[in-house]
Amino acid sequence: MRYFIVDDDRASRVMLKQIIEDSGLGTVIGEARNGEDAIPQILMTQPEIVLIDLLMPKLDGIATVEHLIQNRFEGQFIMISQVVNKEMVGEAYEQGIDFFIHKPINRIEVENVLKKTTEQFRLKNSLLVIRQSLTNIELSEQKANKATSRDHIQSILNDMGIVGEIGSEDIIAIIETLLAHQHKIAPLPPLKELYEEIAAVTKATPDDILKESKAIEQRVRRTILAAMINLANLGVVDYTNSEFEYYAPRYFDFKEIRQLMTQIEDHDNRKAKVNIKKFIQVLYSDILTKLN
Repeated sequence: MRYFIVDDDRASRVMLKQIIEDSGLGTVIGEARNGEDAIPQILMTQPEIVLIDLLMPKLDGIATVEHLIQNRFEGQFIMISQVVNKEMVGEAYEQGIDFFIHKPINRIEVENVLKKTTEQFRLKNSLLVIRQSLTNIELSEQKANKATSRDHIQSILNDMGIVGEIGSEDIIAIIETLLAHQHKIAPLPPLKELYEEIAAVTKATPDDILKESKAIEQRVRRTILAAMINLANLGVVDYTNSEFEYYAPRYFDFKEIRQLMTQIEDHDNRKAKVNIKKFIQVLYSDILTKLN
């Protein structure tokens, strides 16, 4: 399991990391002193478990968890706290906290809680796999006839593990817009024009369209980054994985994928460069091929 620790007390971070790694429970891939610093790192690295202090400067633990969940982070949370307050504990559980670790930190308690969290995470993943398998069977039965462009796009995004990401609908809208205009494979129109055309579907004023187009760009960027991280993780585990072999060099700058693989192995949290235009170009080309 991969862990991320958020605590303004350096001694607590050091102690938790030592317990995790000495007990063979996993690897600590990142640390932060407060919620503001932690959020972008957690969204990029997507650890399985986040240990987070309840009371911190700038952004407290509950607010940080709420923000992460709003940004579709699906890992487990463990709250660290020396405050025994039923109302705060109740609010923490409502926001998605799975377990509590009390301060001062006790090795036995930490090990027991982390083992329970790991079991819960694996059970949750098993259920998701079963549910996804049943969904795939159902979709296969429903789509016995010729697949639509949306089906093809979703199938590719699903292969990359991003069909459920918030930006996946924006990517689908971009490809469907290109198809509607019967655009040639190359060169693509400027991405800014595509974002604004999609934004105009739901927004009326120029200011709102501009604001939404920027939001679309950010959602698409985060979703493509998630695909890169997913494929890099596949490559680390199995370099001959069929999805990795096909998508990694075709849809992305492969040197960025290789760099991400190295970062994952070295627990390096630097950001990867996302080439949105290449991803859209190749996806659009693949969809045209499938439809024809």
